[in-house]
Amino acid sequence: MASDRMIGARIRARRFDRGLSQADLAKAAGISASYLNLIEHDKRRIGGRVLAAVADALGTDPHRLSEGAGPRLIRALMAAAAATESDPPPEIDQIERLAADLPGWTALIAAQSDRIAALEARIAAMGDRMAHDPALSASVHDVLSMVTAIRSSAAILVEEELEADWQRRFHRNIDEDSRRLATSAQALAGYLTAGEGAAFDAVSPQEEVEAWCAERGFAISGDMPVEGDLSEGARALLGAVLARAGADASRLPDSALLRGLEDGVDPFALASGTGVDPGLVMRRIATLPRERLGRDVGLVECDGAGAILFRRPTAGFDLPRYGAPCALWPIFQALLVPHGPRHDVVRQFGRDARPAETWCSVALDHPAGYGGPLTARATMLILPGAAEDVPPTLGTTCRLCPRADCPARREAAIL
Repeated sequence: MASDRMIGARIRARRFDRGLSQADLAKAAGISASYLNLIEHDKRRIGGRVLAAVADALGTDPHRLSEGAGPRLIRALMAAAAATESDPPPEIDQIERLAADLPGWTALIAAQSDRIAALEARIAAMGDRMAHDPALSASVHDVLSMVTAIRSSAAILVEEELEADWQRRFHRNIDEDSRRLATSAQALAGYLTAGEGAAFDAVSPQEEVEAWCAERGFAISGDMPVEGDLSEGARALLGAVLARAGADASRLPDSALLRGLEDGVDPFALASGTGVDPGLVMRRIATLPRERLGRDVGLVECDGAGAILFRRPTAGFDLPRYGAPCALWPIFQALLVPHGPRHDVVRQFGRDARPAETWCSVALDHPAGYGGPLTARATMLILPGAAEDVPPTLGTTCRLCPRADCPARREAAIL
């Protein structure tokens, strides 16, 4: 085991920290200095009474010497090594030795890696926001309009032989426009500095409904009242969402749903066992409270054009708030072959992304009769934390995806 081979390095690092010589430590532990030298160079095994004596002399516990750096720290170092290219590349096989010899520097590297990941996530969110946020776009447009108006008035004022009455008018225009500019700039600055943690303002009925469901942990049911400060469009949409949740629950009650989930989450098996549509099963799973399901889940629904109709975000699989999602998501692949459900294990690019299991199905319908148009509604259930590890192949949205060889890229990435 690598951990066994590193015990000597940990003993040596701990001895250096305490300012002890090999002779002093060997004497305190009741062993010879030559034997301790072999142990420190991992040429002799150590355990039991000798390990306990050495740990006691070093003022630590045997477990700390035998186990070394925790798996979380090792994973953090591995992530830091994978995230940044260097020449020469980091010695991956020496990570545990680094953690044993220099625990302080190791912790600093891990902390800096986490900090870089957080900053990159913030930049990505700001890029997404700058590209697609309609409120931000309107604020920037107001500022630019006021600046243009002031510049135009100023250009006219510098002309010669302008009558006094016209001068007064343009001075008044500049004064009024500058006041509006100050107000718009202040609003824009406040919007930009509100921070990532600030609650975002829903700008569409769909976003209002998703925010309403998020406040309730997405544990929605048909008997919930439509309440809260919602727009007329959002109230109508929420009423339809709750009505569908009630209809789904009547076809697949909680008792049957929980009984089918006793052996694990498999919506296709549950659909086969209960005789209901896989999309309905996935929606029912996504409306279970987290404490009843025992894990986080995500849900995405879209129509035949790929427009997102409903989303339940989950950690480890980012769903963009603005802009079109990655075309390689399994839900869009399912739309291309709608006659068969699909089960995938996928991973997005990003430091916080985790392997996730996804189940997708597509429901086709003729709402206006068989002579009318065919419509499609695709559903994707997302369970992050899949046991099987896979390389990242998916993005969030094109502008925030680093994959250089993506066959479905629509526009260049900003990162």
